[in-house]
Amino acid sequence: MPGMKDRWEERTQMPLLVLAVAFGVAYAVPIVAPGAAPWVHRLCTHVEWAVWAAFAVDYLVRLALAPARWAFVRSHPLDLLAVLLPMVQPLRLLRVVSTLLLVGRRARMAPQITLTTYVAGAVVGLMMFGSLAVLHVERDAPNGNIKTLGDAVWWSFTTMTTVGYGDHAPTTGLGRVLAVGLMLSGIALLGVVTANIAAWFISRFERDDAVERRQTELLEALTREVRELRAEVARLSPTPDAPAPTSAPVSPPASAAASTSASAPVPAPVPAPDATPDAPAPIAPRS
Repeated sequence: MPGMKDRWEERTQMPLLVLAVAFGVAYAVPIVAPGAAPWVHRLCTHVEWAVWAAFAVDYLVRLALAPARWAFVRSHPLDLLAVLLPMVQPLRLLRVVSTLLLVGRRARMAPQITLTTYVAGAVVGLMMFGSLAVLHVERDAPNGNIKTLGDAVWWSFTTMTTVGYGDHAPTTGLGRVLAVGLMLSGIALLGVVTANIAAWFISRFERDDAVERRQTELLEALTREVRELRAEVARLSPTPDAPAPTSAPVSPPASAAASTSASAPVPAPVPAPDATPDAPAPIAPRS
């Protein structure tokens, strides 16, 4: 059953998102063009109900395929509320809120939609539908000051960012309820956006620190290797101050010395020099 539920959610993801876009168009046309032909208004109403019914069927199928149905209901209370609200009170605004809840739930389940994409889509969707809803409510109010789509978009932007210039404000009870919902949604989404940006900066700094740490570790390892290579070279090379070993003179063998002395010629004796005949005789001293 869990495998069938996953396959169902995977196969219906894209068709339901296309139906959500169709719902947005069908909701916007009668508000932007109130003077359109009656059949256009009827067609838009039928499209809205058809899209809501498609999301309601999707919820019921996922409930039937869930392994623990009561746990599924408890973990998806907004989905159940979105399915039941238009049946209890078939107001157009409730259909909008219910369909937006169901679309948001399925968008969060899509694996290809990142947090940034989801937040950006939620901001754009809330601003668009908030503008259309407040324009639909406040356009015909006696003391209303939101009469055009531009006024409604400006009011939605200032309300979501909690700026609130005060030049445009809803005067009806339903319009103020919309304003409260838009304020709370804007605060939550802006908090998510701020946290996402801060997380991006932190992750970027952490990546830079990790790169610097790896470079430092590589330099330290290279320094150790160079030090070890120098020590190995110093151990293998001779000491330059030590004298070179000298070989002792080799004496010839005794037999070779004897044969050398026997075969060598004996030199003739040199005669002693005779006394010089012309030398005068010594004179004896007188007594």
